[in-house]
Amino acid sequence: FSGGIDSGLVARIAYDALADDALAVLADAESLARRELEEAVSEASEIGIPLRTVRVSELANEQYVANPTNRCYFCRKELGAALKPIAAELGYRTIADGVNLSDLGDHRPGIQAMNEEGFWHPLVQFGFAKEDVRTLARDLGLSFHGKPSNACLSSRISYGEVITLDKLHRVEAAEEAIRALGFPVVRVRAHEGIARIEVPKEDLPRIVEPAVAAKVARAVREAGFVYVTIDLLGYRSGSMNEGL
Repeated sequence: FSGGIDSGLVARIAYDALADDALAVLADAESLARRELEEAVSEASEIGIPLRTVRVSELANEQYVANPTNRCYFCRKELGAALKPIAAELGYRTIADGVNLSDLGDHRPGIQAMNEEGFWHPLVQFGFAKEDVRTLARDLGLSFHGKPSNACLSSRISYGEVITLDKLHRVEAAEEAIRALGFPVVRVRAHEGIARIEVPKEDLPRIVEPAVAAKVARAVREAGFVYVTIDLLGYRSGSMNEGL
């Protein structure tokens, strides 16, 4: 359970079917933004499902820290190592996740790891793409049915660049500052000391207005970046994979 719309829908359906016999488990890792953590706790409360938070240290894994193109594989292997003992302890036979059909076309080494760890993808099995997830979540009255997709903070750091806690905090601070300026959907992609900012195409005219751009640049530099750029192609999910 990540607090995203996909795992949120799975949690809701599991709770509807199993009540307190269902359990949502949130992995609190260095790459999880504090905003995402708080929203996940709130969403579990809305659903009513019991929530357990487990601490996972991705940065303790040297292969993950090296940030190869299959970084997500090592993350999900760590997740499996954390969740399977909990499932065994509490007598659960199944660990379900929020992978849906729309996830299968992108570069997703994490899905390979989850398959190896025996995770169940109910949304895939029952033919749910992203829009199907949003539609059912809306029909069920989930307040977060329109929540934008998100990914971990490590996904903002260019492949091959070592991941550090300082870099993750830098990205998080920059994104929070830009959100505060009125851009709810934003990605700050880190290329060494360069911030490549992505916002939806409809927000590009506003973010490049001189007064707004000056505020954005100041906030991003205060977060620790040396250079500040705007990606003229706008926001794209998984844009770091475009060069693969």
